Amino acid sequence: MESKTIATNKKAFRDYEIVQTWECGLALMGSEVKSLRAGEVNFADSFALVGGNEVYLYNLHIAPYAQASSMNPEPDRKRKLLLHQKEIEKILGLTTQKKLILIPTKIYFNKRGFAKVELGLGRSKKLYDKREDIKKRDVDREIKRAVRDRQKGRGA
Repeated sequence: MESKTIATNKKAFRDYEIVQTWECGLALMGSEVKSLRAGEVNFADSFALVGGNEVYLYNLHIAPYAQASSMNPEPDRKRKLLLHQKEIEKILGLTTQKKLILIPTKIYFNKRGFAKVELGLGRSKKLYDKREDIKKRDVDREIKRAVRDRQKGRGA
């Protein structure tokens, strides 16, 4: 069984330069797991903060599971991320000293079937950095198109 990606946070890669990533467990309730399996998750404006000796994920919207009872948890509640204490201390040091931000980049189920979050440590991109990324992407696209067209021309 392979890991199954549920959702990726494309906005995080557009707006932030991801320096380092961690794989975190996610403390969920039963109906939230079913909603995740159905792909009912939204990253809009989600972020993580270190509070005390724990890391919490805020604004991650997991839609209520339709077949569950009326005891569904709140969709936008804060959720605890499961990390080792040394990792939490390292993250706390990096976020306070270097002014870096914790952003969830991906949610997936690992090989054992546990819900995991890939947490990225990033720094905000400036407008000119975003423009450079767009230029680089356009140039790469043009190069691939030219190579593909040239290969088609030879094969015909």
